[in-house]
Amino acid sequence: MKTLKLTLLMLLAFVLCGFAKNPDPTDLKANFVKGNPEIKAISALTFGPENILFIGDATSAEVMAIDVSEEVSAQSGEVNLSKVDETLAMQMGTTADQIEITDMAVHPETKQIFLSVQHSSGNSMLFKLNGEKFMNVPLTDVMYSKQGLADAIAEDAEDRRGRPMRKWAISDIQYTDGKIMLTGLSNKEFGSTFRSMPFPFTEDQSYASLEIYHAAHGQYETHAPVKTFMPITLNGKPHVIASYTCTPLVVFPMDELKSGEHTKGKTVAELGNWNTPLDIIELQKDGERYVFMANSSRALMKFKVKDIETFNDYLTTKVEERSGTDGVPFIALPFVNVLQLDKVGDDAFVMLQRTSDGDLVLKSSGGRWL
Repeated sequence: MKTLKLTLLMLLAFVLCGFAKNPDPTDLKANFVKGNPEIKAISALTFGPENILFIGDATSAEVMAIDVSEEVSAQSGEVNLSKVDETLAMQMGTTADQIEITDMAVHPETKQIFLSVQHSSGNSMLFKLNGEKFMNVPLTDVMYSKQGLADAIAEDAEDRRGRPMRKWAISDIQYTDGKIMLTGLSNKEFGSTFRSMPFPFTEDQSYASLEIYHAAHGQYETHAPVKTFMPITLNGKPHVIASYTCTPLVVFPMDELKSGEHTKGKTVAELGNWNTPLDIIELQKDGERYVFMANSSRALMKFKVKDIETFNDYLTTKVEERSGTDGVPFIALPFVNVLQLDKVGDDAFVMLQRTSDGDLVLKSSGGRWL
């Protein structure tokens, strides 16, 4: 009898040990390890579920998943802060002219705001907003997992003007439905690339090359990278809506973005050249859906999703007037120099804006502009 009990106990221990070594595949953090992910540059941020912050690092051509559970807290009320760059620079022991805020992400549940900052020396830091104070988020001793990009643009690649192109290895990043989606440049002939990775990370990494008609340039392009994008439902089907520098707005049906294939997007608007799109979000109010887009040289733009859904006359001819626009109509909202944009709810957004007197402000707004 004692032998039987001992055998049963040993069997139970073996089974429990087996479960410990083979965690539930639905556990998004099962493969996380503790340590330093060795981030070289924070190019793009986005939140996933379970307090996971995804960081796109174009310099190392990697995507990191960081567990920030211990850093997250609720952000309540409206945000209206001034001298943001000076405040962050002071905490980094430098001056505002030596830093660049590279991205902003809002936690989807707590609404807490996170900012990534790049110093001129090459060091990247992450900050969170607690009330009205920015606090550093350590990134050298964290729970994380990461995935390198296959066939990323070479570290020493340059454009025809001699400018480094590695920063375009990752131009934007989003999480949706158990996948990391990101855009940027590959080292292939048709460089503009859309990637999709399952999460938790595996060896599976599919990507498609992209082609668009650029109405400001009057030509089809395959090497210009998407600058900002987001997943969106159009006419009941999943799509990606993306914008490129100079400034075409393009839609890609998700089911056409297949691994190893070349995909032609549908240009639904030309929004004027000499401009770079910076961020794109979707908001809604009273059953009406809107797309908001921030720009480097133009005002914050608002589109009605139904106008995008019903626009079938895709642009295939050049916009002749310099800086002219065409396609889906939009409204230029009275916000210029919006450098970062993210949503804090279905009908509210937060933006980082350089005011006319040079102040860099972080403020929330919403319903009245919908």
